[in-house]
Amino acid sequence: QKPVDIDELGLIVRRAFHVRKLEQENASLAARGNDDGYILGDIITGAPEMLKIAQMVERVANTNASVMLLGASGTGKELLAKGLHDSSDRSDKAFVAINCAAIPENLLESELFGHEKGAFTGAIKTTEGKIEQADGGTLFLDEVGDIPLPLQVKLLRFLQERMIERIGGRKAIAVDTRIVCATHQNLESMISENSFREDLYYRLAEIVIKIPPLSGRSGDASLLARHFQKKFAAEINPAVKGLAPDALAALEAWQWPGNVRELENRIKRAVIMADGKLICAKDLDLEVDEDAATDLLNLKAAREAADRSAILRAISQTSGNISNAAKLLGISRPTLYDLLKQYKLQQAS
Repeated sequence: QKPVDIDELGLIVRRAFHVRKLEQENASLAARGNDDGYILGDIITGAPEMLKIAQMVERVANTNASVMLLGASGTGKELLAKGLHDSSDRSDKAFVAINCAAIPENLLESELFGHEKGAFTGAIKTTEGKIEQADGGTLFLDEVGDIPLPLQVKLLRFLQERMIERIGGRKAIAVDTRIVCATHQNLESMISENSFREDLYYRLAEIVIKIPPLSGRSGDASLLARHFQKKFAAEINPAVKGLAPDALAALEAWQWPGNVRELENRIKRAVIMADGKLICAKDLDLEVDEDAATDLLNLKAAREAADRSAILRAISQTSGNISNAAKLLGISRPTLYDLLKQYKLQQAS
């Protein structure tokens, strides 16, 4: 309507943005409801430890802060980086990933920053680097600890100035690229050894997110195993319909040194090798103590194990003082004595 009331127009626009945000949140929640265990796009989990990580990612997604993902190999760092990108206001732009450990040192600079035609032998045309390709979006630097020191200086300059120069180029190019990086290495130790720049570390690690190993994600081994079983059965062996109880017990008992990648490989092998409709523990080729595996699925045994662990920690923290340990545990002193006797922990007191 004319004449325009500026205050009223501002209110209408703000309301429109608010409604749009609510619609997007509802769509996201609806999508999660339709996918069994999916969060942040392609990540599958039901573990409280990973759901907490997802909340952190969603909280920082719409900022421009550089994010560093720390975790062992096979924990899903790239999937988490992609989930961060998809949750951000950069989701309509490119997500570009590069493994810094997989590219020879003499080629890494060209891969990151690009080069002009004729800059070196074989440079037959001008080529954009990964940083430039991710303009407006997100660049994921996997294994950032493997970037050589001379190149670290150039990366630091980009993070400070948000400008790059291609190899052989003479002009600075403004680039709006968000950096998300990951490593399984201890960068703080590398800093003390002068193999990683401290100033670059603090530029990259504005937000640090530590990803737990698969063994530290409650129930995820079984959840992921079912997902991979369905996936590989459809691709390789449709006769395999699920996992036998002994297989599920073995999955939960195994420590998964290779994390999700190891689990995926074992399930794929089991789908190929399985004789019957259900994958058994032997198909997974896991050496697991059967009694220990059974205890993991027994609620009473699980509660007893948790009680023992809590009691021993409390006694340790109070230097053996039973009264103080009981207070720490939130129980009476006689109750603690009864539990010590029940679980045969008298010597610990």
